[in-house]
Amino acid sequence: MSETAMKDEPPKKDMKDVLAAVENLRCALQRSQKFVEEFLSEPMCGKCHPCALGSYEALVRLKRISAGVGNERDVAAVGRIADVMLEGSRCKKGKDTARFLMDSLATDTFSEHLAGVCRERECPNHIMYRVIPEKCVMCGLCKDACKYNAVLGEKRTAFRAGYPPFEIRQKRCVKCGDCLPACPYGAIEVIDIKAKAEVGVQTSPTR
Repeated sequence: MSETAMKDEPPKKDMKDVLAAVENLRCALQRSQKFVEEFLSEPMCGKCHPCALGSYEALVRLKRISAGVGNERDVAAVGRIADVMLEGSRCKKGKDTARFLMDSLATDTFSEHLAGVCRERECPNHIMYRVIPEKCVMCGLCKDACKYNAVLGEKRTAFRAGYPPFEIRQKRCVKCGDCLPACPYGAIEVIDIKAKAEVGVQTSPTR
């Protein structure tokens, strides 16, 4: 098969697949980042500069904001890119991506993330998982559920006392969330890192 024929083949993924990839996400920033990633992975044809260049630049800016190192210039850049894509993209796919970004920018999500808060608590760099000491019964179910050995503690056994509550080692925690449903006692909570710093919540050992 010639190179020209291969380029003309229809993409295996369309915009319906892109939308399906973000439907379970709640955070507008995470949705935007995932949408652009999925758009770049297949549906984008790359035949016009607004999509080919703008989408990659938008993704870089979105990742900066999600990582907690973004600023107002990054938000402005995403808005500018969306405007250019909406006007200059030659296909509906590029324009739909631009509209998706614009809809996200119209919310308070981006300004909240610049302030260090993810309202939906889906951005790993803005949240932390923490054991509530007074609720922990030292059953060890959270430790069993953690594939990353991020939970520190010893399971309670009969006829012994003095067990400290389990703790989550933040250096090892990848924010996967597997520990939350594993705990039947509601002893694990997700908190904003910024809020933790403001109230002086004690973190677990960074081992």
